Amino acid sequence: MTFNWLLSSAALVSRVGSRSVFTSSKPDTANPNWVRVGLTFGSAAFLWGLLFKQHSADVHESNVRNGLE
Repeated sequence: MTFNWLLSSAALVSRVGSRSVFTSSKPDTANPNWVRVGLTFGSAAFLWGLLFKQHSADVHESNVRNGLE
């Protein structure tokens, strides 16, 4: 009985204290931060490019080691 009471009170405290300290206001979805959007998509495209380049290099090396090229 006491253990259940402790769990229920802990769940209540975690729900009440779940607000982030770093969020002071809601983001404005009508006016996005285009610099941040551009950096996000640009870095994602760069990382995908590196991934494809590394994959091509790995496939080529595998083919050379197996005598396929």
